[in-house]
Amino acid sequence: MATSPLAPFRNRLIFAACWLLWIAVQYQTLLEFQIDPAIALTDACLSNTLLAAMLALTIYILGLYRPQKKKYLFLLVWCLALSGLWAVIVKISLANLFDDQPDYLLFLAKSMPLRFDITFLAAGCAAITSMLWYSQEEQKQQESRKRYAEKLERDAELYKLRQQLQPHFLFNSLNSISALTVSQPEQARKMIQRLSEFLRGALKKEDQQWVTLADELQHLQLYLEMEQMRFGHRLSTEIIHDEKSPAFLLPPMLLQPLVENAIKFGLYDTTDHAVIRIKASVDRDLLTISVENPFDPATASPKQGAGFGLSSVQRRLYLLFARNDLLSASAENNIFLTILKIPRHDQGYPDR
Repeated sequence: MATSPLAPFRNRLIFAACWLLWIAVQYQTLLEFQIDPAIALTDACLSNTLLAAMLALTIYILGLYRPQKKKYLFLLVWCLALSGLWAVIVKISLANLFDDQPDYLLFLAKSMPLRFDITFLAAGCAAITSMLWYSQEEQKQQESRKRYAEKLERDAELYKLRQQLQPHFLFNSLNSISALTVSQPEQARKMIQRLSEFLRGALKKEDQQWVTLADELQHLQLYLEMEQMRFGHRLSTEIIHDEKSPAFLLPPMLLQPLVENAIKFGLYDTTDHAVIRIKASVDRDLLTISVENPFDPATASPKQGAGFGLSSVQRRLYLLFARNDLLSASAENNIFLTILKIPRHDQGYPDR
């Protein structure tokens, strides 16, 4: 049920103020017709209190039932019936109260058509205003439900994307551990420890929508240590950032797919040494992170660098910011470069 127009306290005050003002106007008008002050006050209070009650009833009824078809005919019939009922009750009540005042009773009888018209207009204004109010409230509720449903859908897809990355990374790590158990058991033990710490950190981040870049890099360091155990002297990394970037917020687990993609693209098809460089800087409200790796054009194709890792990051960015220009990849001079841009947190979806 939509919120009643009289639900906000301010609206109730306005309604009460209009009621008192109309009582004062009617009282003053009756005095102009030489009606006794006591009778005029009783007339104004009784008729307008009943009018206020019927207008409140109109607002309440329309909150419960609003016809979709022939609604204006419904409002017309309702306002006519309500005004007629009001006129009958007011005339009978005042006639019984002042049956010893023939001059007032004559005035009452002559003024009833005008009173009926005024009541009908007041009821019509209240009905139309209520219909507009309830329609607007329903539209707001529908938009709110739609935003909530879209948020649930985004969250579900984001969760799915993150879960799809975990098995892929886990299988690679377990294969590396399996290879090290025979030749380098100590390294295998260390790698298991790092994997445990990495997965524990990933589980803690499942309920986090945003983390600082410092936290993300600290978690990423565990992954890099495992990869360095795996590739040995063939892999080295450089992480460079300015003063502002460590405190900047970004979605968790966003960098690991990019770095994994860089390592795969830079080391899988070559036996040479590779340096993975990660640079971060903040310019106004934008965090820019670049990940670059070398590649051998004789054994690798730049198109291989745009696998599931990059596409999943691209999709996550779109779900969070509704933008497709926040991730780019290019290959030039045997260097594959991925550039990631993160707007400030409050510039994403408001629900997020």
